[in-house]
Amino acid sequence: MDDNGERMLGALIAAHHLATIEQLPGLVAAHVQPLGFTHPVLYVADLQETFLEPLPGQLQPDGEPPERLRIDGTVAGRAFRTFDWVRTRHTEDLLVDETTQPPEAREPQRVYVPLLDGTERVGVLALTVPRDDEAVRWNAAQLAGLLALILSNKRTTSDTYARLVRARPMQLSAEVLWTLLPIRTFATERVVVSAALEPAYLVGGDAFDYAKTGDTLHLAIFDAMGHDTAAGLTATIAMGACRNSRRENFGLRATGEAVDAAIVEQFGGTQFATGVLAELNVTTGRLDWVNRGHPPPLVLRQGRLVAVLEAEPDPPMGFGMETFHEPAHYQLEPGDRLLFYTDGVTEARSPGGEEFGLDRFADFVIRREADNVPPPETLRRLIQTLLEHQQDRLQDDATVLLVEWKTQRQYQLLL
Repeated sequence: MDDNGERMLGALIAAHHLATIEQLPGLVAAHVQPLGFTHPVLYVADLQETFLEPLPGQLQPDGEPPERLRIDGTVAGRAFRTFDWVRTRHTEDLLVDETTQPPEAREPQRVYVPLLDGTERVGVLALTVPRDDEAVRWNAAQLAGLLALILSNKRTTSDTYARLVRARPMQLSAEVLWTLLPIRTFATERVVVSAALEPAYLVGGDAFDYAKTGDTLHLAIFDAMGHDTAAGLTATIAMGACRNSRRENFGLRATGEAVDAAIVEQFGGTQFATGVLAELNVTTGRLDWVNRGHPPPLVLRQGRLVAVLEAEPDPPMGFGMETFHEPAHYQLEPGDRLLFYTDGVTEARSPGGEEFGLDRFADFVIRREADNVPPPETLRRLIQTLLEHQQDRLQDDATVLLVEWKTQRQYQLLL
C-alpha cells in the first residue's frame, strides 16, 4: 500500500468512531478521493442472501440512487458469490476477462469488491477506480476489509441496518434467535465452519452454535418442538444452557444434561429439543459427539458419503430423563466435510409429496465441492434449492452446519 492508501485508511478509522451507519457512505466518498476512487456504493446482503441492498444516501456514476441487486445474475452478485474482485468495462455491465490486461485496464473501471469480515460475507463495495493494476487492487481490498469491519461493528447498534437487510416482517421467535446465533461463516488455518438457517423470518425451533477454544471446536445443533414462540424460546434456552456449561468446561454428556434441566425448569416437560453436541480437535481430527434424539451427522470424503455417524441416542432434552451413553468417537481425515442438519432438510416435501431426502442432500453438497464452490456459497445455494423444492413454502425449519477439516478452502474465503 502506498502512502496515500495508508493515510486514507488511517483517516477513515479516525473518522468512523463517532459516525453512524447513515453517515458512513459520506465518509467513504470523502476519504477515497485522494486515491482517485470515486462514486463508492456500499451494498449489504439481505438476511436470506438473495439481494444486495444499498445503504441510503448514495449515488451511482450516473447520478441516480443505486437499486438493490440480485446476488444471482449480476456483476456485483458475482463478487459476493465468488469472494473475488470483479470489474466491468467503464460503467457498462460487461464482464472483462480478469486473466488479461487489455488496454481498457489502464482506463477508469467500475469494480466490485466483496466486503469480508474475516471470512463472513457482509456485502459488496462498488467503486470507480482510475485503472486496474496491483496497487489499485491492494488499496481497494484494504478499503473493503476496513469497511466490512466497520459495518459489522455498527450493525449491532443500528436498526437502520436491521431494517435494510429484511425483506419482510420478522416473527418474534426469529427476532430473538437471530440476535443469539453466531456469524454464519468462520475459518482458521485448519477448519472452515459455515451455517444456514431457513425460513429466516419465521424460524421457530432450529438453532446452531459453535465456538473455538484452543484446539477444540465446539459444535451444536438444536431442533425444538413446534414452530411458535415457545419453540423459539426452547431453542434459545438450549443455546444459553449449552454455552454456559461449555464455558464452565463441562463435558459433552454433562452439557446435554444441563440443557435438559434448563428446558425442564422453564417448561415443566411440555417442551423439548433434539440436538447433537460435538467437539472436534482441529489438530488431530478426532470428533466426539452425543446425540439427543437428533438425525445423525454425515461425513463426506473425496466425493462420497463415507459415514453416517449413528450412535445410540439419548432422549431429547426437556423430559428430565436419565442419559446412558458416553460420547461416541470418529476419526476424520484431512479434507473431510462434516454435516450437521435438522430433519427439515431431508424431510422437505415438494407439493407432490416427494421428500428431498438424505441422498439428494449429500449429493448436492458433494457436487458443489466438485465444482470448487466455497462452503458458505454451497449452503446459500442449498437453501435456495430447498425453497424451490417446496415452492418457497418450507413446512419445517431447515438448518445445516457444515464443517471442513484441514482443507485449503479457507483461502477461497479471502480476497
